Amino acid sequence: MKMFCLLLALALLAALPMAAVAEESSLYVKKVENLPEDFIFGMDASCVPALEASGVKYYDFDGSEADVYQVLADNGINYIRVRIWNDPFNSEGKGYGGGNCDIANAVAIGKRATASGMKLLVNFHYSDFWADPGKQMVPKAWKGMDIEQKTEAVYQYTLNCLTQLKEAGVDVGMVQIGNETNNYMCGEKTWFNIQYLMQAGAKATREVFPQALVALHFANPEKVGNYETYAKKMDYYQVDYDVFASSYYPYWHGSMENLTNTLSAIATTYGKKVMVMETSYAYTGADTDFNGNTIGDGGAIEKAYPFTVQGQANHLRALTDAIVNDTVNGIGVVYWEGTWISVGGQSWEENHEKWETYGSGWASSYAAAYDAADAGRYYGGCAVDNQALFDEHGKPLESRKVFNLMREGNEIPLMADALEDVTIICDLNAPLALPETINAVMTDDSKQAIPVIWDFTGEMDQQMHSSGVAQYIITGHAGGMEARCYVSMVEYNYLQDYSFEEQSPLWQITDLKKADELYIEDKKTDSLTGTRHMHFWSAAKDSVEFTLEQKAQNLPGGKYRFTVSIMGGDAGKTDIYAYAKVNGETVASAPMTITSYGNWDTAVTPDFTCEATDEVVVGVYVKCQGAGNGAWGKIDDALLNSVK
Repeated sequence: MKMFCLLLALALLAALPMAAVAEESSLYVKKVENLPEDFIFGMDASCVPALEASGVKYYDFDGSEADVYQVLADNGINYIRVRIWNDPFNSEGKGYGGGNCDIANAVAIGKRATASGMKLLVNFHYSDFWADPGKQMVPKAWKGMDIEQKTEAVYQYTLNCLTQLKEAGVDVGMVQIGNETNNYMCGEKTWFNIQYLMQAGAKATREVFPQALVALHFANPEKVGNYETYAKKMDYYQVDYDVFASSYYPYWHGSMENLTNTLSAIATTYGKKVMVMETSYAYTGADTDFNGNTIGDGGAIEKAYPFTVQGQANHLRALTDAIVNDTVNGIGVVYWEGTWISVGGQSWEENHEKWETYGSGWASSYAAAYDAADAGRYYGGCAVDNQALFDEHGKPLESRKVFNLMREGNEIPLMADALEDVTIICDLNAPLALPETINAVMTDDSKQAIPVIWDFTGEMDQQMHSSGVAQYIITGHAGGMEARCYVSMVEYNYLQDYSFEEQSPLWQITDLKKADELYIEDKKTDSLTGTRHMHFWSAAKDSVEFTLEQKAQNLPGGKYRFTVSIMGGDAGKTDIYAYAKVNGETVASAPMTITSYGNWDTAVTPDFTCEATDEVVVGVYVKCQGAGNGAWGKIDDALLNSVK
């Protein structure tokens, strides 16, 4: 009977009609209606020269070695985005890595892009190395300048770089003033100063390339109110720009609906063009360069699509459709570093030598001279090679064709592309029931349930129930593909909504100061379990002080312990602890610490006892002095367990 069901399910997967095919491809791509001819399909390809110096070769779909920029142009890309760092070299001329992206690198790329019929999107970081929401370091040469001096420096530097591009015959279509400038830019921390720098960059752009669009670029559209604040500040200071651009990585940045609503509100209110300046998606969970990836298989991210070539294409098609048809004044989508692949060595050591020599990794050890806290500690290779649109040998993936295919569609017969992962939370004292079916994710991203056979034995079941709290991966097979079930074995928890998934009113947040943000956040990448957690952030020093509490319901008399986890950063001096109160009196507590992003600290209180008639409240007290960008953190997985 099981075999019959399996064969029937496989037959159903293949039985769908064929539509017109615009280009020969194994991708299923639905046409994006209303897609303008001049819609910007961009590609950040800043690392290509460093990769080529490291021995990387790129190929076309015929298998012939080719200029990668021509391959991109042939497959629908019309803009190449290139970042520019002021001086990404140490005093001995050793490059910091990440492509060693100075103006010379930009000119070389710009000439190749122009020769292939594409425009250049110039991305000024106004830093000597990576600039992002958490790091906006002033260039070495500008250190110590006051705002007037720095404004003039930005103007002259922008003018000089753009003049070099113009004299080289580069076709510049857009200039980005700053990179992911969320409240900070080039070492400045107030909008009053930041706007001067933006104005200076815009002024230089208008003078050299008057027809080019001027863009400002921000990140984290999922944070409520942030973009409205940025746009309002730009309007108040009358900053001269054309495009309000956003990063959008689906693992971290919330729903597409929120993105389109947020960008549309800005376009409508302020009359600006809007676009996605950075996005990407993984085609595999595997690593190809011995360095590890920011995104991989597992339960810690929001996996909107399978990590397959088709899943990568589906993300791009869905995002393009959202910007074209659901966003006011949406003008484009730029894929981030789709050409950044492995340098091809057979070991970490072999690759490391190339990363250091040619700057083809995300950072070299030489970057420690400028960024000791981050690059100086974690230098290495590429962490996004599994999100490129070329494989590790430089051959284009089929998803490379999606930009052309979106214009006419390629609705070929549907097939099963991957299996949806299953996640189960099981009480140690309850039986573990694995599902009898699993969703096959089709090439159009629809889902069909098919029978699954798990590689699971009674011996495994017994071991999982007797080994305490732990996480497991159970594998199986369905439709000729490997199935995965992520199982968390947990103790019975007397708290409701322990991981904040239901946003239960039983959780009470009491603000003892005036923190900027205290709320339940829906962001899987920042959660320990599930997709939600309690989030806090505040910019001013000494403005973070609050309690998070829940009163236990119908708790039997006995002995208990309370467990809860926290992570965060920029906290400065702190006073943080988990506690349990019985009839208003604190009977147990345990200290907690905040270190850095992703490093969860779990507090376990000493055992305490109560009677069935007692009122038991458990909670967390958080007080942070704050440092740098303002104290922030996440609280998750609150457990009240009985103790034998």
